[in-house]
Amino acid sequence: MISAPPKPDLVIFDCDGVLVDSEVLSCQCLSEVLAERGIALSEDEAVELFLGRSTAALLNHYRDDRRFVPETFLPELKTRVLQRFTEALRPIAGIEAVVSRLESPSCVASSSDLDRVSRSLALTGLAPLFGDRLFTAQMVARGKPAPDLFLYAAAQMHAAPQRTLVIEDSVSGVTAAKAAGMAVWGFVGGSHYRSRDGRVMLYDAGADRVFDRMADFRREG
Repeated sequence: MISAPPKPDLVIFDCDGVLVDSEVLSCQCLSEVLAERGIALSEDEAVELFLGRSTAALLNHYRDDRRFVPETFLPELKTRVLQRFTEALRPIAGIEAVVSRLESPSCVASSSDLDRVSRSLALTGLAPLFGDRLFTAQMVARGKPAPDLFLYAAAQMHAAPQRTLVIEDSVSGVTAAKAAGMAVWGFVGGSHYRSRDGRVMLYDAGADRVFDRMADFRREG
């Protein structure tokens, strides 16, 4: 198990479910747009299958279903998600205080596309905290659970993986961080964890610590 350095050289935040409380909204939209094409997927199933995963994972899952046409599905899903975010997206409680008080450099590394990450941070007032330090699965060959994105973000930020701390809410994200040789804390304070216990899943994936309130960010245990 890799322990987080007392003062890491870099803190990498996932976006969805860590900075913004977006996962339930995203899964609702995915379920709705699939249903309009006759494909049944509940919100719980969407969380189970695609939490922390990129669009490529979604395409791969439905590649043999003729009802799923990427050329029309993906633009419609993106439009639906951005509209829902504009109406209802909120930052994770306490995250602004955590990021603004960090003594280490920070950045974002997300499976979502850059437009969505930028829009999410702008809508929730978090954009000034990160500037252009945004890295997404679009920038690497393999998304989470492969380590590529976290390694790329650390390289761009001139930080050694073993001196980097990742904050993640998904099994795929935790797996990716551990594969990158980084310390990782699991966060289970998003609304998608209200009806399910994410602690065991994230610990089983290799999380060094799991917590559910950003107010406890600096507390060990």
